[in-house]
Amino acid sequence: MAVRALFPSVSRRRATARAAAGVVCAVATLAQAGCAVTDGPARGSASERRAESPAVVRPTAGMAFDYQIGGGYAPPPGVEAVSRDREDEPADGLYNVCYVNAFQTQPGELKRWEDTDPDLLLRDDDGEPVIDEGWDEVLLDTSTAAKRTRLAEIVGGWVDGCAESGFQAVEPDNLDSYERSHGKLTRAQNAAFAAMLARRAHESGLAIGQKNTTDLLPRHRTIGFDFAVTEECAQFDECDAYAEAYDGRVFAVEYEGEGDVGFDESCSTWQDRVSLVLRDLDVLPASEDGYVYRSC
Repeated sequence: MAVRALFPSVSRRRATARAAAGVVCAVATLAQAGCAVTDGPARGSASERRAESPAVVRPTAGMAFDYQIGGGYAPPPGVEAVSRDREDEPADGLYNVCYVNAFQTQPGELKRWEDTDPDLLLRDDDGEPVIDEGWDEVLLDTSTAAKRTRLAEIVGGWVDGCAESGFQAVEPDNLDSYERSHGKLTRAQNAAFAAMLARRAHESGLAIGQKNTTDLLPRHRTIGFDFAVTEECAQFDECDAYAEAYDGRVFAVEYEGEGDVGFDESCSTWQDRVSLVLRDLDVLPASEDGYVYRSC
């Protein structure tokens, strides 16, 4: 698990482009994007689901990228894709990835969960919430099929909102929450929940990115992930694994001052295989002191 920005609306490591049903790649609105059409969840006949599902536009390998989950700003020249928080607006004319904290609670939203769905918060043997102490986020309970179904309705609503706002893709964060669950969650349970979110994203016409978690790379196809968003893959020598799994459709973020691998060295090693950027640790907007952005 890597560092994450100290913002209440974000967490780390760790005008819609949706087309009408039946649209093919040749008329995708993003000139450099490929597309794939995926059926929605089990509802009605297979042909009905295909007719209802919009086209899904995947990012293209090598797209110049900016990671803006700490607040949107005018992208640097040449940037073709950005990731922004789900409560932010997408960038006009670019490929937009919507950040959603899908496996843990945002600190500012904990009371909402406690008031409406307290049983969906993961609890220890004493009934106390299990907390990711590094970021003061309570883990969501993906341990049973019934709870995953209820969580998928809540988080799925956020995913739908991303599509309605005009994003082309979604990145659900904290896929690796099982590693912080003190044995209360398993990799398989989180993978099952991720698959539900993938179906929901595809139904809404969104591509879905695997956020970190190399342990789940062998399952990425069965889960339904279309690309990856990875933090510090150069630092942890993981970029090659993501690049191979996703044919280079990888948005990779390194952080200034973290670890022993310099960004220039990372670029010389990985720029031909992943879309690599350097950001400041707090992922600040360009107008704020401390902002850092570099690309290869």
